[in-house]
Amino acid sequence: MTKTIAEVMTPNPISIAPQKPLQEAIKILVENRISGLPVVDDAGTLIGVISESDLMWQETGVEPPPYIMFLDSVIYLQNPSRHDKEIHKVLGETVEEVMTDKPITITGDRSLKEAARIMHEKKIRRLIVVDEKNDKVVGIITQGDIIRAMAES
Repeated sequence: MTKTIAEVMTPNPISIAPQKPLQEAIKILVENRISGLPVVDDAGTLIGVISESDLMWQETGVEPPPYIMFLDSVIYLQNPSRHDKEIHKVLGETVEEVMTDKPITITGDRSLKEAARIMHEKKIRRLIVVDEKNDKVVGIITQGDIIRAMAES
């Protein structure tokens, strides 16, 4: 019998509010030895996720987008709005300014196989598990959770 996400996920994960200082999010990640946090509004609805990869922008900085000059005009070879978003992440001081604002989610009734497929295709390490009716965070499932479930079966 195939296990569902609800059987393997970590229920009621630690979350953070969008207006919290970035340093608070970093402290939570380090103290709890986790790699990401759901970002929720006052009602507990998921609005984003902040992860180690979001925080890496703070240290690495941002490269200007490639461009060419042609007849006194600048022609960007990549979307300049993407560059603006990267700059915002580098200079961000609150969770909201640095978080990923469109996290990939899944519901607890789905199979582990589906969660593993999504993580592999999207190259992500975790999925936020939400209630199917109102996007409230009910859990989190990581690659490690799936591997442990595989070892148990």
